[in-house]
Amino acid sequence: MLKCSTSLWSADLSNLGEEMRRVEPFSERFHIDVADGHYVHNLLFFPDQVKALRKHTKLPLEVHLMTTDPLSWVDPFIDAGADVILFCLDSAKDPAALLRAIHARGKQAGVSLLITEPLDLVQSLWDQLDLLTIVGTAMGIKGADMDAGVPDKIRQARTTIQNRGLKTLIQIDGGIRRHTVPLMHAAGADYIVPGSLMFGEDPKTMRQWLASL
Repeated sequence: MLKCSTSLWSADLSNLGEEMRRVEPFSERFHIDVADGHYVHNLLFFPDQVKALRKHTKLPLEVHLMTTDPLSWVDPFIDAGADVILFCLDSAKDPAALLRAIHARGKQAGVSLLITEPLDLVQSLWDQLDLLTIVGTAMGIKGADMDAGVPDKIRQARTTIQNRGLKTLIQIDGGIRRHTVPLMHAAGADYIVPGSLMFGEDPKTMRQWLASL
């Protein structure tokens, strides 16, 4: 069954603690998008905010660094309570070193691939990846539909993971809709990052539907 790393970007940002408690029973972890206004034209979440949110849940907090200098943010967000750190592959000067830095702090590490980036780019990183996040829409845009090439990229990643005997999880972020999730599930995804699908619907009913796929 697909698991949920629920995106707080789609919650009521004025009432995040209550929103987290409302959907926590139907989530495996929370996904926190961090944007610095440079890598993408948004400003989202920061370490002190994550530290404040940490007390509202016992679920793992997954921080997705959409920043121009991800290495500089690893320690501040881990110190704030992050359990998983993801970064955009094209933002890192040395992705392997960045993955090692995250693992050195005892946390799970992963990369996200833009819709324009092929899986070949992580060929040398597979053994270090706890999580591969396949971005389903243009980065930093909320509400767009899934790119048509996403299911095939999921299948390619699943084949590589199986052939190499890896434990890497596949997560899809962006374009999470009722009509796209079955395609992601059939292709072999492990996690989705629901936003409006979780906060805009009754979360219990949504998870029951997810379990039926």
